[in-house]
Amino acid sequence: MPTYVYAVVKPDGSLGEHFELVQKMSDPVLTSHPETGEPVRKVLQPPMLGGQHSEAADKRKTSDSTLDRLGFTKYQKVGDGKYEKTAGTGPKSITRD
Repeated sequence: MPTYVYAVVKPDGSLGEHFELVQKMSDPVLTSHPETGEPVRKVLQPPMLGGQHSEAADKRKTSDSTLDRLGFTKYQKVGDGKYEKTAGTGPKSITRD
């Protein structure tokens, strides 16, 4: 079941406290807070998408082991102008000079 976000509608029309509620898609939209009875409004939220375009997937794609397996060399800055190899072939360290 999806989680919906609602906001309490203050007397001046502005939005107050936000809360989440797990509801069936077929359930009617709330018009009042389930505990306090205050008027509420449903707040639209962007969808939560996972899969191949998630942050975790992006981190896996650029991990040292993946880069090494694909034949890339990765260097990480360790000091002023000095870089050490973390993946791949090539010199153990390089400098910007």
